[in-house]
Amino acid sequence: MNKLAIRLLTLAILSLTLAAAPVVTAVYAAPDNDPPPPPKKKKKSSEARPGSEQTAFAQNAFANGYRAAYAAIYERHDYASAIEQLKALGRDDSAAVANLIGYSYRKLGDYKVSQIWYERALKADPSHVKTWQYYGLWQVEQGNRDQAQYHLNRIAELTGTTSEEYRSLAAALEKPPGTGLVY
Repeated sequence: MNKLAIRLLTLAILSLTLAAAPVVTAVYAAPDNDPPPPPKKKKKSSEARPGSEQTAFAQNAFANGYRAAYAAIYERHDYASAIEQLKALGRDDSAAVANLIGYSYRKLGDYKVSQIWYERALKADPSHVKTWQYYGLWQVEQGNRDQAQYHLNRIAELTGTTSEEYRSLAAALEKPPGTGLVY
């Protein structure tokens, strides 16, 4: 009976511990939470083969740098620092990287430079949904509601109307023009 009581008490404590433990979930703005793959370079005969430590190290360094910049943007709202971190990756030809640079410039209020980066992101990947969303929000902020609607339609073609990106831009377009809201 004593062993049974100890087991029940242990089970009760474990259950309470699990129930009281905070649930840890990472929340990211899809689809940019995972860094794009590093660029593929032409190999010289003396370079390491794919899968080698050197290649894995470069991929890991890029992924870590991307995640650090991502955290600077979405957790600390340190857009200037994030721009420098993203540019230092040497991958501003990637839609995901260019989009985050454009987003950071937009948040800093530099709309002309932001537009350049959004267009660069779409040139790199015309199907990059997050860029269509952020550039659409840029259009709303600029009062270009027809262009924002075009971006919304493009998102609908790519992901349908239930995606986070679609809902976000649609909600921004539902607000009356001239409210001065910044997204």
